[in-house]
Amino acid sequence: MTKLEENIQTLLKPEIESLGYELYDVIYVKEAKDYYLKIFIDKESGISIEDCEKVSNVISDILDKEDPIKEQYFLEVSSAGLERVLRSDKHLKDNIGKEIEIKLFKNYENQKVYEGILKDFDNATITIDVENNLINLDRKNIAIIKTIYRW
Repeated sequence: MTKLEENIQTLLKPEIESLGYELYDVIYVKEAKDYYLKIFIDKESGISIEDCEKVSNVISDILDKEDPIKEQYFLEVSSAGLERVLRSDKHLKDNIGKEIEIKLFKNYENQKVYEGILKDFDNATITIDVENNLINLDRKNIAIIKTIYRW
């Protein structure tokens, strides 16, 4: 998470929580020529479009007042989804024992994609169980980690 994303998370988290939602993640990204501030929310019973609209209306006012981003951007508020990207230690901790997919920047043991049960993690590695084989992957080599939802 970038410093800007951390600042925005700190700014918005109390207000989003006061509305009854969890602030799952904040991503600020440039896509083509446009910048996007993506706010992902969650709650136990799931997220509806009305929930996203409610949060968007409240946080738009805060972002306009505090003005943490100087360039023009588009605000998107959405559900964290069924298959979630795991970017923080909290995300990893919440998903110990669950099935995940890890994509690597470069091959490890002739593979770039691993699916398995998240067993453990620390600052340097992620440990997953792949068919009763514990595999330790270097966090520096991980491009993305996400949960897997089996239909």
